[in-house]
Amino acid sequence: MFDQPLATARTQVLAAKSSVRAPVVTTFFDEATFTATHVVHDPATLRAAIIDPVLDFDQASGRTKHTSADKVIAHVEAHGLTVDWLLETHAHADHLSAAPYLKEKLGGQIVIGAAIRTVQDVFGKVFNEGPAFARDGSQFDLLMEDGHGFRVGSIDSVALHVPGHTPACLAYVIGDAVFVGDTLFMPDYGTARADFPGGDARTLYRSIRRLMELPDETRVFLCHDYKAAGRDQFTWETTIGAERTANVHVHAGVSEDEFVAMREARDATLGMPRLILPSIQVNMRAGNLPEPDGNGVRYLRLPVDLL
Repeated sequence: MFDQPLATARTQVLAAKSSVRAPVVTTFFDEATFTATHVVHDPATLRAAIIDPVLDFDQASGRTKHTSADKVIAHVEAHGLTVDWLLETHAHADHLSAAPYLKEKLGGQIVIGAAIRTVQDVFGKVFNEGPAFARDGSQFDLLMEDGHGFRVGSIDSVALHVPGHTPACLAYVIGDAVFVGDTLFMPDYGTARADFPGGDARTLYRSIRRLMELPDETRVFLCHDYKAAGRDQFTWETTIGAERTANVHVHAGVSEDEFVAMREARDATLGMPRLILPSIQVNMRAGNLPEPDGNGVRYLRLPVDLL
């Protein structure tokens, strides 16, 4: 499945290693959802990408706010950045995306992996969406396939398909940095769960091993951090070398079968994320809320005794 695209992407990264540019990365951490939103820009051109932006949502009241997104906007404007890309690593199950709001305020294309169509098909059935809900990914501006090349300003970048947590997960290699979504966490915390519909622990292992083919010094930026036991601060940056040697779940020497047994046993003990039902409904629509009902009010569905 990955052999040829992986060889292409790896060749691109390694061949350019001597001239790889280092983007500037500024991170905004939302402690309510443990989510890191990254603003990535090319210092030469001031062109930028925003990765995994958060829309604040109070489930008890059903109200959204733009406090987190407005901090990102203030940063972009203060530094004179031009946003070309709003990159989603996957359809998140733990927070709502602020991509449409940021597009309205800053511009940029909303991007996700092409396999979002699979996610839309699965959850379109879960939420009993009618024919008005498109399952072709057309809510997004661009669907990236594995090995899709793009640029952040003058910085060469490539999307890598890294399924396992979800079918549509992408990692974005931007210069000397890779943004891995939920595929990996900090070395002391491990890896993401693989028990959501379409997830698979064996596939996740292979995706992680793929990422570990990147150079040791590659900076790794995570989508989440939960502070492993004994650590006092949230953190969201590590390196491929550190992940390869020290990740508690999947360091070098851990076999595929060992990882799958661990991951499946661990996942069986986990409850559902607090915001999974509203998050999936919104994020499979590229961060847009469902269309209003006849009374002008937008509603999110709550299936009972299903998940």
